[in-house]
Amino acid sequence: MAEFLYKLVELTAIIHNRILDLNNGFEQSFTDKELHFLVLGLLGIVAVFIIHPIFTWLARNEHTIVITFIYVFTLMIVLAFAIEIGQGLTGTGVMEFADIVYGIAGFLIAFLIFLLIRGLFKLLTGAIKKHRK
Repeated sequence: MAEFLYKLVELTAIIHNRILDLNNGFEQSFTDKELHFLVLGLLGIVAVFIIHPIFTWLARNEHTIVITFIYVFTLMIVLAFAIEIGQGLTGTGVMEFADIVYGIAGFLIAFLIFLLIRGLFKLLTGAIKKHRK
């Protein structure tokens, strides 16, 4: 997972540099803030057009646990990065990428345990309902 996140950071840097090159190549004078506004606005709306139909399908087909996982997983990634950045800025800890990886792994394992318990509960309640009929 750490390697994946490093590759994602590298890809982000490459894309960032390419956008700056395009800005300079077309002799535009967008500031860094204006570029963030334009790029994140565009990426966000493209994500809405892609994700909304997927989530709608998941909700219609009673897969809300998948929606929950995606939302909470995203929240945990943001929180893990925020904690590490906060430690670096305040000097209350050492900023380490491994901390982020371990934190995300902790969530994934906890969610897997939750799914197992949930599955067993659904299996048992289903069996009880069948038996009562």
